[in-house]
Amino acid sequence: MSYEYTYCAPTGGLPDQNNHARERAVFTDAYAVIPHGVMSDIVVSYLPGWDKTRAWTLARPMTGFAETFAQLIVEVSPGGGSTDPEPDPMAECVLFVLAGHMRITIGARAYQLEPGSYVFIAPGDTYTVQNDNDTPATFVWIRKRYEPAPGIDAPESFVTADMEKPPIEMPNTSGYWSTSRFVDPHDLRYDFHVNIVTFLPGGTIPFAETHVMEHGLYVLQGRGVYLLNQDWVEVSEGDFLWLRAFCPQACYAAGRRPFRYLLYKDVNRHPKLELG
Repeated sequence: MSYEYTYCAPTGGLPDQNNHARERAVFTDAYAVIPHGVMSDIVVSYLPGWDKTRAWTLARPMTGFAETFAQLIVEVSPGGGSTDPEPDPMAECVLFVLAGHMRITIGARAYQLEPGSYVFIAPGDTYTVQNDNDTPATFVWIRKRYEPAPGIDAPESFVTADMEKPPIEMPNTSGYWSTSRFVDPHDLRYDFHVNIVTFLPGGTIPFAETHVMEHGLYVLQGRGVYLLNQDWVEVSEGDFLWLRAFCPQACYAAGRRPFRYLLYKDVNRHPKLELG
């Protein structure tokens, strides 16, 4: 059976006055769940250097929360964008387009992006973002401060797309669990990965993963039930999850569509021996 891949993007607005105040939002010292229903107009941020743009900040480094990355969903209105989007000269980032079309220029090269487009910006590279279309463009923006390693060159910027990276089946899963890898996992130049994990209906992670990687997880499509520490939590497209390093995790797909999420994890560096 073939499946169509889609990418959920928040639309803002405000909930109906008759809605229940309590959503599925959860915040603990091991994990957090930010449901798509709370991504309303009232929680957007406006960013210096960006025109006609608003953002939902899903994670940022802070005590008891994300330690290695920041993650935002950015909506650029027609005519909006930025000629100087990144304030940190040591930052690297991934942009993944959820909705609409936009143009990104990296150095002297321009690229037209559409839903499913994937961009990696290497540390120190300059780029611009512009929406020249008549509808908003929405993308996930994952930022991390680059961690150099002795004898290893810095990575290079590149542009690709979801459809250009066929999912790689996990061993012994008959394709029910697969990963679309945008970077070779053995390439030590990259100190973080942002991949797409896909579970077909019936697919599962059949054990509680417990490892050093911190995770930011944005559900692109479908529904799933996720083990977070000792809690089983139902999640669906448009939800965001943060998992602290060593937080036990497992999941299974629910519903009739693929369960797909964009997954951040820090990799390829020695564990630090001090905090901060």
